[in-house]
Amino acid sequence: MISNASEFGQMVARARKALGIPQRELALAINAGERFIVDLEAGKPTAQLGKALAAARAAGVRLKDVSGKGFDTARR
Repeated sequence: MISNASEFGQMVARARKALGIPQRELALAINAGERFIVDLEAGKPTAQLGKALAAARAAGVRLKDVSGKGFDTARR
């Protein structure tokens, strides 16, 4: 189960890397700056929730991933 911003950011980073996309591409997919993705993956606790969730979805993270049921990426 994800219990803090750092763990959430690490999960987004793992999912993004599993897709083989750079931070810049993930940022473009959610209409955000690359700095936002860098901060999110570093666990910055002040990241905007809406953008953070959009980044997670764009990286293939599903809500069940944060519930403690294991890490999985959505297949495109």
